[in-house]
Amino acid sequence: MSHILSLAAGTLPEFLPDQVAQAAGQSGFSHVGFTIEPDKWSAEQAKATKAAIKQHDLFVLDVEVIWIPEGGVLTDDHRLIIDVGAELGAPNVLVVSAEPDPDRTAAALHQLCEWAAPANMRVSLEFLMITAVQSLDTALDIVHRCDHPAAAVLIDSLHFQRAGHAAADLKTVTGNLLHYSQICDGNLHCADDFDAYLEDAIDLRSAPGEGELPLIDILDALPMDIPLSLEVRSKTYRDQYPDPVERAKAVRVKSLAYLDKTGISIR
Repeated sequence: MSHILSLAAGTLPEFLPDQVAQAAGQSGFSHVGFTIEPDKWSAEQAKATKAAIKQHDLFVLDVEVIWIPEGGVLTDDHRLIIDVGAELGAPNVLVVSAEPDPDRTAAALHQLCEWAAPANMRVSLEFLMITAVQSLDTALDIVHRCDHPAAAVLIDSLHFQRAGHAAADLKTVTGNLLHYSQICDGNLHCADDFDAYLEDAIDLRSAPGEGELPLIDILDALPMDIPLSLEVRSKTYRDQYPDPVERAKAVRVKSLAYLDKTGISIR
């Protein structure tokens, strides 16, 4: 079995979706993901993004990111991200939560699933140390409380490490709850405070094989054909490759070399 490798929007965080699609296509990716910011989305941006997807025969893996706010009350902006994902043909939408109460988060997640289900989209809840959902166990508990077939959990290799998990923890997760995964490399350790976790997440990632994470163990524990979203959100790469195509090419080439060396098949 082999994995799809998608260019995550986070690798090119300063660019609009149509520019991300162009970079994905020109650098050899078959799949791409988009950050949808409701205040920047327009008919013109939709047209340009669709044109770039069509031009390069791309598939859309996911759209992001829906933040469930404190209180758990959703708005039209949250629904817009799902509607855009459906319009672009994305099978996944990524969700995080700032709401500490698991029942309120689960209720909001259920509503997102109700909105996403008609388009056959899965709603994947991500856990990370800068949100209210900080561990795999907490995320699984919320998904179970949500009790909706569209609900899923997202594993990001960096956040998985920061939560203190080991690859063996993934063996307990039902396969149908893992619809895709974000991968990158990074430092093995991080200071235990919000600012350090934030910098770690948005500036200090590296391409697979360039850091210290036990990435191969995580990959081996994931479902063998799960799509992989390559999220190398890195100040080093932004500084070294300000051009989006060149950055996408660089992370793809370095990642493929590592995955090939470690026996991970990409199609």
